[in-house]
Amino acid sequence: MTTMTEASVREFKMPDVGEGLTEAEILKWYVQPGDTVTDGQVVCEVETAKAAVELPIPYDGVVRELRFPEGTTVDVGTAIIAVDVSGGAPAEAPAEQPQAAPAAPAPAAAPAETVQAEGEAKPPARQPVLVGYGVATTSTKRRPRKGPEVKVPAAAQAVQTELNGHGAPAAAPAEARPLAKPPVRKLAKDLGVDLATVTPSGPDGVITREDVHAAAAPQAAEPAVAAPAPVTAPAAVVSHDGARETRVPVKGVRKATAQAMIGSAFTAPHVTEFVTVDVTRTMKLVEELKQDKEFQGLRVNPLLLIAKALLVAIKRNPDINASWDEANQEIVLKHYVNLGIAAATPRGLIVPNIKDAHDKTLPQLAESLGELVGTAREGRTSPAAMQGGTVTITNVGVFGVDTGTPILNPGESAILAVGAIKLQPWVHRGKVKPRQVTTLALSFDHRLVDGELGSKVLADVAAILEQPKRLISWA
Repeated sequence: MTTMTEASVREFKMPDVGEGLTEAEILKWYVQPGDTVTDGQVVCEVETAKAAVELPIPYDGVVRELRFPEGTTVDVGTAIIAVDVSGGAPAEAPAEQPQAAPAAPAPAAAPAETVQAEGEAKPPARQPVLVGYGVATTSTKRRPRKGPEVKVPAAAQAVQTELNGHGAPAAAPAEARPLAKPPVRKLAKDLGVDLATVTPSGPDGVITREDVHAAAAPQAAEPAVAAPAPVTAPAAVVSHDGARETRVPVKGVRKATAQAMIGSAFTAPHVTEFVTVDVTRTMKLVEELKQDKEFQGLRVNPLLLIAKALLVAIKRNPDINASWDEANQEIVLKHYVNLGIAAATPRGLIVPNIKDAHDKTLPQLAESLGELVGTAREGRTSPAAMQGGTVTITNVGVFGVDTGTPILNPGESAILAVGAIKLQPWVHRGKVKPRQVTTLALSFDHRLVDGELGSKVLADVAAILEQPKRLISWA
């Protein structure tokens, strides 16, 4: 029989794949217990508040245990997978467990103690260092809850026993938290059902919506027998008919967006200005650039020229590219432009940015825009791509909307909204003619951008789009 020793087991902890993230949801496991993994192999995909990220394992070995099922939100620093790095065969379950003083199984929601030697300064040299990965200084603590005992395989019990002292029985941990997804927990709370009293019927002991409804049915019936309500005011059980409404847990990108927008809206005093502009010449230039050999294979559209116009306007009015440092009571002027582009994705609104956009030529800017949009559509935008933005463009015109009053991204001073470009009657050279017209809206932080500066930036953008040859004379 082959068993794991403390030195042969490595635990891979949930890393901070962004900057200051505290948790991530396991979307998909790519490996199962018994699979062999190699250094750098992707073992799972997780969703953070900023992006979906694939996690590679930093060592070779055999997967012994997946600590959490798919759909579970796990704190950063919590072990999510155990790997035997000894190179031995998969562990076999012992024929029978000791009868005296059996060790209580480790709950699924609490990680086992790390097996890295105490005081070890760093992992072996051959292990690549992941972004934000490291040994947590404190262990994750969860409030103990009463609930039914969670059965685990005998092999897992043997592993836990060995990890707690070379054969000495492990100290009995706190009772396991009932396994249930956030919507099920919400339903149980609304129905007044204690999940600890519910018998799970889902895979791996997960409580389902049907289990909660079944547990709520007897509770609803008892009051009706003991004290029936009057006919005019029958007692009603709080429930949510799936045919009439759907409840979606707020997490990941949606949760982060909501928190950021609330913080921005109630922290930075917003001012929004509007201008309607004839962009007929810009639309003609877009068509010409599509035929230009220098732009072949690149994404050329009105957004490209609008982005370039904003960059030129910032160059002419550099004080708009700043941020407010509340802690130090300072205005931080940025001498670079990381241009954010708001993108609607199935996961929610994200705002990746083009680093050092001010230094890019028009073809380079077109290439960067194409990569940004393509990556966002595939759901592969990295957390780093959404950090450090200085100004943002949101193109609501693609939805047929004339304009809007955009909310600033936290830490930025301005955001430009672009409305739909439509053929409208317009006075051109003294005559009313059909022209391509759009409305621009610029929101800015009035703590550091006054009306004059904001108006100059918006007017410059409009002037360039009306006469795109200014891109040459003003750039």
